[in-house]
Amino acid sequence: MDDKPCEPRKRVRHRTLLASVAGCAVLGGVLVLLPWGQEEPPAPDPAARALAAVTSGVPAALPDLEALVEERERHLTKHPRDARAWAVLGSARVEQGLRLADPAYWSRAEKALRTSLKVRPEGNAPALRGLAVLANARRDFAEARTWGEAARKLEPKRWTTYPPLIEAATGLGDHEETAKLLERLTGLRDGPAVMARAAAVYRDRGWREDAAAKLADAVSATGEPAERAAYLERAGQLAWERGDREDALRHFEEAVRIDPDQRAAQAGQGRALAALGRMTEALGVYRVALAKQPRPEYALELGELYESLGLRQAAGVQYGLLRDRVRLAAAHGADEELVLGRFEADHGDARAAVRRLRAEWKRQPSTGVADALGWALHRVGRSEEALRFAVRATEGTRGGGVRSALYVFHRGMIEKEVERYGAARRHLREALQINPYFCPLRVPRAKAALARLGEPSVQAGPGSS
Repeated sequence: MDDKPCEPRKRVRHRTLLASVAGCAVLGGVLVLLPWGQEEPPAPDPAARALAAVTSGVPAALPDLEALVEERERHLTKHPRDARAWAVLGSARVEQGLRLADPAYWSRAEKALRTSLKVRPEGNAPALRGLAVLANARRDFAEARTWGEAARKLEPKRWTTYPPLIEAATGLGDHEETAKLLERLTGLRDGPAVMARAAAVYRDRGWREDAAAKLADAVSATGEPAERAAYLERAGQLAWERGDREDALRHFEEAVRIDPDQRAAQAGQGRALAALGRMTEALGVYRVALAKQPRPEYALELGELYESLGLRQAAGVQYGLLRDRVRLAAAHGADEELVLGRFEADHGDARAAVRRLRAEWKRQPSTGVADALGWALHRVGRSEEALRFAVRATEGTRGGGVRSALYVFHRGMIEKEVERYGAARRHLREALQINPYFCPLRVPRAKAALARLGEPSVQAGPGSS
């Protein structure tokens, strides 16, 4: 009996609570519908976008980088003991140098990063990572590994520590270490930047289909235009390497549309357009790319394109630019010996190329250096020795594996010189199968060499086929 009077009160309270909840829900809905309720959080400003990119090790838009640098410099005039701000400034300068192909930024970057370490000598992983990225940009892979390992010792579970280490291991030709580092990275993080890094490793192993799939996933997963354009450029490069001119051009054009400062994609457009026979357009986009991002390798490509058209004077101008850019890089601590060695082997002093590339091989024995040194040795008449390096560059069991038409062409020409005619035929054909347009100067040479070799003799047996 005593409990019964309470039941109506409980029901009243229950109905009141339901009404309150419903009222809150309606009010919330009304608030969402109100004009001021519709406003989304403000989009990050340019400096904030660049900060997010730089601290994550992903590409940033050039205007955003400029805004971040200006913001950090203003901040540091008032707070010169802010070690993190110095590290961010240095890392942004590294990225500017890469995007503009201006090594002067790297000297400024080093000053900022070392200031960060001076302000905070202990436990300063951001500055150590920044110095590793800077060393990679300068192609000093041994130093990059040293800085990267110091950062990993402090923060072994931070995923951003591993991409610079992977790049350094690749540059040093340490493919086993590269694989271990990639496994560690993918165990810590998934996302567009990690997918793109995995794609680069797969490409170097010769797994082009896997690399292309990873890059496609990276492009789909990222929302930032500069980052997406960078991955599209890499996808275009993969398409180019397999000889798909139209697909490569499509990727390169889309990258430039999204990020007009994506000069690597513009140079890629030049390659693809030249392969399609659209020479006027090709020369135009190459010149724009070089004007905005004067990388020595672009000057070499454009010079060789001019040379293939019989325009030797114009080619000479580009070769002169290449030498100037290499000297500028050296003045700011960068190593461009690989591209200079490639140039000297074909267009300059081949003996000087051998000296340069031997020294480079001792410092960082990568697949690219193996190919270049082998070719330089061939050019000075030492083809037997050259063949060892050519094999190293083209066989996965020896640390190579990348499906490069240029590397395979070099091997075929060296084999022809040492009278291994069957192997020469196979590799020259393979080079043209990998990419029938890989170089405007070398493709005609490959075809001419095959014509001189002719078909194998039936009596010669299968080894000469």
